[in-house]
Amino acid sequence: MDTRSRWYLGAALAAFLYMVGLGAQAQGFQGNFGQAFQGGFGQGFQNDGRDGRNNNRPRHRDAPEFKVDHEWPKPLPNQWLFGQVAGIAVDRQDNIWLIQRPGSLTPDEAGAAQNPPRSECCVPAPSVMQFDARGNLLRAWGGTADPGFLTSRCTPAIGCEWPTNEHGIFVDHNDNVWIAGNGAGNHQVLKFTRDGTFLLQVGKAGLTGGSNATTGGLNGTPLLGQPADIEVDPTNNEAYIADGYQNKRVLVVDGQTGQYKRHWGAYGNINRPVSDANPGPYVPGSQPAPEFRNPVHCVRITNDGYVYVCDRVNNRIQVFQKNGVFVKEMFLDRATLGNGAAWDVDVSPDNRQRWLYNADGENNKIWTLERLSGLIADTFGRHGRYAGQFHWIHNLAVDSKGNIYTAEVDTGKRAQKFVPERRR
Repeated sequence: MDTRSRWYLGAALAAFLYMVGLGAQAQGFQGNFGQAFQGGFGQGFQNDGRDGRNNNRPRHRDAPEFKVDHEWPKPLPNQWLFGQVAGIAVDRQDNIWLIQRPGSLTPDEAGAAQNPPRSECCVPAPSVMQFDARGNLLRAWGGTADPGFLTSRCTPAIGCEWPTNEHGIFVDHNDNVWIAGNGAGNHQVLKFTRDGTFLLQVGKAGLTGGSNATTGGLNGTPLLGQPADIEVDPTNNEAYIADGYQNKRVLVVDGQTGQYKRHWGAYGNINRPVSDANPGPYVPGSQPAPEFRNPVHCVRITNDGYVYVCDRVNNRIQVFQKNGVFVKEMFLDRATLGNGAAWDVDVSPDNRQRWLYNADGENNKIWTLERLSGLIADTFGRHGRYAGQFHWIHNLAVDSKGNIYTAEVDTGKRAQKFVPERRR
């Protein structure tokens, strides 16, 4: 055999061995996922978050991909401008609700509202805003930028104490709108009709009682500690509160009266009090914390009766039964410091709710997890100012068509829409 023939034979053999290696890797990944998926909640893939920064990890082939809708929402009327968008939700009709902070606009952003006006535009928008799926504004009300609202429609005299720093929004199965607040002394959750008529307050502004309080608020409702978010169970009208920036618990109240039902801390501390002791800063590589760190930032209920809770700074999502019994936990990027990686979650709209989406406002991306196994299937987004990028992505919500809507705080001050597209 001459030199040229030996060279061609060697090249062919090398190529063959390379392809065999690729096939083995692919088979290994598919096998691991198959085990994880079949294992369900208690078995299979154990998500410890150690691969959170591995940008070369394989993506699951079925995980949905998304593209940003550059035309959502449409321009606002009345020279209105968003401040920090602190919460976003989808109602039964696939309308999108957001709560934003008019007081977070800088004087140059709200130039037309200065006295005298310093520029042609803009003025703060009302705090609560409803849009349709095409991005058209349907209604807006509430807060300091809604003339007369805080002097006639929501006043302490009628038991309505509007928060100084709006935080979190949810629209329940009866189309009632729930909001929270995390400013200093904002220890209340408010409930309104869709047109802004006040219905109920849980807690009391300026008064808190720690993570084990069961009463002491207005009309005998439990005292809160800077609550972050709310979800209402349509099967029994119980309201679940992520409580919060000061307390370290999930609190459940009656959705009609606001009266106490139950509460728990990390790992379902049903039979012992939740500790409010300061655990110190989060340290990567340490054992999982026995209590939530502040803030307890989200709560979400799935169709199969599980409750998902965002333990933001601990970089984890804990899962419970509705009675508070602990089921499992999922970790994201456990090396994340700062404000943490677990900010808000929602699920895909298929019957199984296969995918769990997590908003990560520190790494500024959305994680896609296989909900039952905890497998990290994909991520999208990055830190930036262009459409489709994020700066402090704070909340997200998913509609019946699988579109994801996002809300950004700090200097992000915007809402975006992401549309699912077929994988290439």
